[in-house]
Order: sequence, then C-alpha cells, then structure tokens
Amino acid sequence: MKLHRIGALLIITFWFSISAAAQNGSSQNEQEVMNVLDAFMRSFSARDPEAHTATYHFPHFRLAQGNMASWHKREDAINAHKLLFKHLPSTGWHRSEWIDRKIISISDSKAHVATRFRRLREDGSEIVATESLYVLTKKNGRWGIKLRSSYL
Repeated sequence: MKLHRIGALLIITFWFSISAAAQNGSSQNEQEVMNVLDAFMRSFSARDPEAHTATYHFPHFRLAQGNMASWHKREDAINAHKLLFKHLPSTGWHRSEWIDRKIISISDSKAHVATRFRRLREDGSEIVATESLYVLTKKNGRWGIKLRSSYL
C-alpha cells in the first residue's frame, strides 16, 4: 500500500512538472509573439518599411477588402510599404496603436492572434478602429507574421 502511495505521488509530481514546463514554453512563445506584434505596430507608426517588414515571414499575405495581397520577397514588401507610408498621411493618419490583442491558439510553431487596433490623427483623435486576425509562424527559431486579415 505504501508503494502505491509513493508511486501515485511520483506520477502526480511528474505530471505537474511536465505541465509547468509546457506552460513556461507556452508563455515564452506568447511573449515572443507579442514582442513581434509590438515591433510591427511600432515600426508601422514610425513609417519604417525595413523594420516593419522585418516582422514578417515570406511569402507574406494580407487579406483586406476582399483582396489578397502577397509579397514573396522582402524587397517587394519594402517597396509597397514605402508607397503606403507616403500615401497614409494624406488620409489624416499619424500613427496606429493596438486596442486589444488576444492569442486565441498557439503551438510551438504557429499562433493565431485576434486584434483590435486604431488609426489616429496627430491630435490623438481616432480615424478608424477595426478588428484583425494575425497568423504568426516560427521559422528557423524566429517568430514572424505570415498572414494578416483585416477590414481596412
């Protein structure tokens, strides 16, 4: 009977240690994913196409207004964002910020993140707020944004 208790105690201890290790790995992945999204938004607001596209994995896809845009090479994405950053201020846009981000599923190699963000004028007033879905993948030890889908 004593051996059964010791065995059960060892199994429970082992299970908790595996569970804790899995949570630590998951929380590290979650933090890394959020760091990528922070860099994405910071570089977007800074109008820095090089830093911004460094948050991507290629090919990279964006679904918006029923159209799928794709960039197979980083240089193509950089050039597209140079044009975007040149045009956006004419809409009154000054910067963007996250309202909310929630990881809805994550593994060691992929994460789905539901987001809400807003575009702001220089005085801080809101131009628009919208929801978006980001799919991030981990490739060669680095998290990057593979796909975005929004209504803008």
